[in-house]
Amino acid sequence: MTLNEPDMHNTANAPAHRISSAFARSAGFLAFWLILTGLSAADIPAGILAAAIASWTSLLLLPPGRQKLHPILLVRMLMRFLHQSIVAGFDTAWRALDPRLPLRPGVKIYRPESPAGTTRSAFCTMASLQPGLLPSGFNKDGDLIIHCLDVSWPVAQQLAGEEARFLQALGRVESHG
Repeated sequence: MTLNEPDMHNTANAPAHRISSAFARSAGFLAFWLILTGLSAADIPAGILAAAIASWTSLLLLPPGRQKLHPILLVRMLMRFLHQSIVAGFDTAWRALDPRLPLRPGVKIYRPESPAGTTRSAFCTMASLQPGLLPSGFNKDGDLIIHCLDVSWPVAQQLAGEEARFLQALGRVESHG
């Protein structure tokens, strides 16, 4: 079963789960709307409408599944990602501007543990935001092709750690190996 498939063995709770998911998404979209527009009473009806449309669309594109997001792990992952992005961004700029530092661009292969579909796409998107790494597709075996600025970097080990944290934050525990 993929991360976004409903649990077919427990269909009695499916409508309740869908309603609670719709409510949670609507609340999140409305909060986002209010953050963007401010707390003006005149904007609340438009925000409610926008949140309802966004929730309906999100439920069509990404139906509720069995996953349980772990907000603390998501925040930790975000903070780690921001820290790594800043450090790697400076390192990348330094390497590009200082001819004494090596740049050995090339391609590395990484076999993702995440299931094909939206989970793997989300992981690839996250990986593409890391300076010095760019997922550039999959080979015929389903391995992720990563273009990197320096092939001597431990790219596979780095991505395995990031993917494990990503899957844990989504409520999935996958193991490499």
